Amino acid sequence: MTATIPPVILDALSRAHASWQPHLRLGLDAVARAHPSYLAELAGADYLPTGQRLFAAFNLPLAEVRYVLVGEGPYPRADSATGVCFMDGAVGSLWCDTGLSKPVNKATSLRNFMKMLLVADGWLDAADTGGAAMAPVAARAAGGDAIQTLAQLQDKLTGQGFLLLNASLVFRPEVAPVVDARAWLPFLQTVLGALQPTRPTLVLWGKIAEQLQKLPETAGLPQIVSEHPYNLSFIGHAAMQDLFRPMHLLRAGC
Repeated sequence: MTATIPPVILDALSRAHASWQPHLRLGLDAVARAHPSYLAELAGADYLPTGQRLFAAFNLPLAEVRYVLVGEGPYPRADSATGVCFMDGAVGSLWCDTGLSKPVNKATSLRNFMKMLLVADGWLDAADTGGAAMAPVAARAAGGDAIQTLAQLQDKLTGQGFLLLNASLVFRPEVAPVVDARAWLPFLQTVLGALQPTRPTLVLWGKIAEQLQKLPETAGLPQIVSEHPYNLSFIGHAAMQDLFRPMHLLRAGC
């Protein structure tokens, strides 16, 4: 029997690239079978992201996915949660006169990710990533050496083949992220099954994302695992630096 999916959830599939839509529907069916009441409860609840952006991360054609980056869940702010992992909708400009812009600094995970990229690219010393060290970086960025907006960073990531997912596709203040993530696990299992022919690299950030390692679909995939970027130690994570260094994501014109 085909699982019943609430229309409001099905309507959100239109945000995804056409190549993903049949697989995402199968993923929703898997969620409904594993947790029969979950999607109906979600459809009647307030959750983030708003604006039917539940599947906004799936804008990259399936065949172009080279990396699957998995975080924890959407930002817990309506203006920030976009449906795309750590892409904060409240962030426009990345820089200010003294370093990273105020909205970037507010988005802790994004701030630490950017500082990791700056260390990997040789713009910052891993031992000194504070305010004083950021001032010359900001001047260099203002001089045209760096991309200027978060939209440009997202374009750079998708250009490298990154599918930017969260372990939980929703945030609800009354529900622990790990609980929602558990409900979405059959959905992500279906997504990973669809990606088996291209064998993308999994980039798992944090303990909740690491739960994907229990799935048989991850066994044969290359994996790079780190703490979640909201931890300051993420800036110095050598494997993350090695992964992103050749991509020069913050450099203009690369």
